Amino acid sequence: MPEPSTAAGAPESGTGASSPRSLAEALRARDDAALAALLHSRPDLLNPVPGDVTQLATRAGTRASVVRALERLDRFTLQTAEALAVAPDPCPYPVLEGLLTGGEDEQARAALPAALGTLRDQALVWGDEDRLRLVRTARELLAPSAQRPSPTGLGPTVAEATAGMSPTRVQEIVAAAGLPATHDPVSAVTALTALFTDPERMSALLDEAPAEAHQVLGRLVWGPPYGEVTPNPAPPVRWLRDRGLLLPATARTVVLPREVALHLRGGLAHKDTAPVPPPVTAHREHRPQLVDANAAGQALAALATVEELVKSWEHTGPPVLRAGGLSVRDLKRAAAALDATEASAAFWIELAYAAGLLAGDGEADERYAPTPAFDDWRELPPAERWSVLAAAWLPATRTAGLAGEQDAKGRTLSVLGPELDRSAAPEVRRRVLELLADLPEGASPDTEAVLARLAWERPVRTASDLRARLAGWTLTEAEVLGVTGRGALSGPGRALLEHRDPAPLLAPLLPEPVDHVLLQADLTAVAPGPLRRPLGDTLAVLADVESKGGATVYRFTPGSVRRALDAGHAAADLHAFLKEHSRTPVPQPLAYLIDDVARRHGHLRVGAASSYVRCDDDAMLGEILADKRSAGLGLRRLAPTVLAAQAEPTALLEGLRAMGYAPAAESGTGDVLVARADAHRTPPRSAPVPVPDGPPVPDATLLGAAVRAIRAGDLAATAVRKEPGPAAAVPGELPRTSAAETLATVQAAALTGSAVWIGYVNADGAASQRVIAPVRVEGGFVTGYDHTADEVRTYALHRVTGVAELADEHL
Repeated sequence: MPEPSTAAGAPESGTGASSPRSLAEALRARDDAALAALLHSRPDLLNPVPGDVTQLATRAGTRASVVRALERLDRFTLQTAEALAVAPDPCPYPVLEGLLTGGEDEQARAALPAALGTLRDQALVWGDEDRLRLVRTARELLAPSAQRPSPTGLGPTVAEATAGMSPTRVQEIVAAAGLPATHDPVSAVTALTALFTDPERMSALLDEAPAEAHQVLGRLVWGPPYGEVTPNPAPPVRWLRDRGLLLPATARTVVLPREVALHLRGGLAHKDTAPVPPPVTAHREHRPQLVDANAAGQALAALATVEELVKSWEHTGPPVLRAGGLSVRDLKRAAAALDATEASAAFWIELAYAAGLLAGDGEADERYAPTPAFDDWRELPPAERWSVLAAAWLPATRTAGLAGEQDAKGRTLSVLGPELDRSAAPEVRRRVLELLADLPEGASPDTEAVLARLAWERPVRTASDLRARLAGWTLTEAEVLGVTGRGALSGPGRALLEHRDPAPLLAPLLPEPVDHVLLQADLTAVAPGPLRRPLGDTLAVLADVESKGGATVYRFTPGSVRRALDAGHAAADLHAFLKEHSRTPVPQPLAYLIDDVARRHGHLRVGAASSYVRCDDDAMLGEILADKRSAGLGLRRLAPTVLAAQAEPTALLEGLRAMGYAPAAESGTGDVLVARADAHRTPPRSAPVPVPDGPPVPDATLLGAAVRAIRAGDLAATAVRKEPGPAAAVPGELPRTSAAETLATVQAAALTGSAVWIGYVNADGAASQRVIAPVRVEGGFVTGYDHTADEVRTYALHRVTGVAELADEHL
């Protein structure tokens, strides 16, 4: 390892004050703004609010909190922490710089102060630049071990690798390396370490090594540092082992000591450092107007898809699985109805659910159905409807892309199921859009560049590749939703990202709804744009959607016409409707189709007996009985014009229609039942709340209050008491006095106007230390000015554990 030298760009040396002896001292020396910044970046430290700085430092060093903090570091900052984990403890700044730059990497040299500053701000590193210390828990997590190799690829030190080795064997290694014998193993290990860290002597020793030995070292130098050996190793391996350049790890493995690896690496802790984030540049450029137009078209298609999906579940929505979610069969049906892939259907279903447009109805036989919010949503202008969908998508933790995969227990993850929440999803979505927003308007990036940037920003989580997959899904979903157009961030998408209402930007880009269609002779109708609400609703009942796009094509079939008749429309109404809303004459084949279906509609009547079929034409009933396809309905003749059935009315209706008939359902009074399109809604439901990624980020008010509480607790914990006295206690512990002594002391303080130090346990059992100036003692309570809270408070005397006077210099 090269000799360290003071580097340009290193942090300025201390002002002469002694280096803090602990993380608590380092935190105590911070100003309020720096403490607030720490609590903002690591909000888990606030749950609950620490009683003083010592508690804050202890909590900042817990394993769970440190792991979370490390997960949020960028690659180079994490590499800095990894270098500190393999450096001497404490580590001078020049040594750390040498581990990251090798004395040559100017980019790493320039980026190191900022990375080290981030580690300090996160309370992962403390100490002056000549005594840098990594928090012990972070060192344990990042330092190499046999069970957990270091990301640096380095192995244990000579001292760690020789721990437990016999003194005789240590002396044999020292002698083989050309060093004089020592009196004890400790000095022998020290001498061997000094040899491996001396560049000149180490180079001379390696010059004597066989060529094959250099090849062995080359395979281990960048990690992993462990290698298997046979009981009788080859001469090159034996030469390295005899001189301690390879040390035994187990009976069959050897390890390359850290000092040897650093010499071979030229002092570098990492093979490749990444001080600069990978750039995300424009891959393609489009006119911003073209991007917005393309995004608007996608937005319009998204509105139609969501509306079609939710309306298709109005009558009999799919059942909710016992474990929650949608079955694979129902997902396939939804995909077929939307003419989309299952992955695409899963996204639209989850989006509608996140927007609060559909939910479970809560019945005993629970099914999914539209919510009352769906009706309100349909009445909004198109741009506002899109804003509702986009605003639900961006912060949602529901991850449709995981549907169909298996969890750790081998269970399939289902759409709308409880296991699809991923707390990292909102952060990844927002970050992807921010990267797009940094590009010039109309520019789209290369997907691989976006993924590389995200991997640099959060390298720890990238190990599971979930973050990369979330980013890929984000780019796809943003495009089909209309947040982007041709891969570039649209104007409405930019407004969404900036917490502005995107509706005013989107509205001018959407076409005005039309009030007419073009009827064609092949029993189709072309809608040249989005249809106005009443026209669209009626046409959706009267015809089936055949194709979607800029213009929607509807096809009239006997089944669709029968559906309109079932909904209560008469044949004359349908003719009048088409004549009124068509810019072309009503084709004769369509008029014949409507009249023909209407003539047969309702000729058969189905009611509930269990169920029955009624018809004035007994010959038709005989024809039905003779048809083999009716065998499953369990029909038998009760009278010349009535057939009884074992099937339920709904199944009977579907069976007769499958046989080519056009039956109508009737009520108990014999009237035709009309099927209404808005038959079923769930009770009022709230949209699902995103699952937070850890504790919420505190606002300025909470941060200010927390810092004041920590400072107050620190004041009480470090207040100097008079000695000796009955309340004398170990620093940091609550004082202990009798009830009589407590009362007498606070009464005396109230008379003299002096401050005292008390221990107090509140109604919840939480203990704290306070510095108060009593002003009134009566009725079992003491009222006074609380210096630690900076306000007047009243305390119950029976909850005061003890009291002590402050030293004169702290009065």
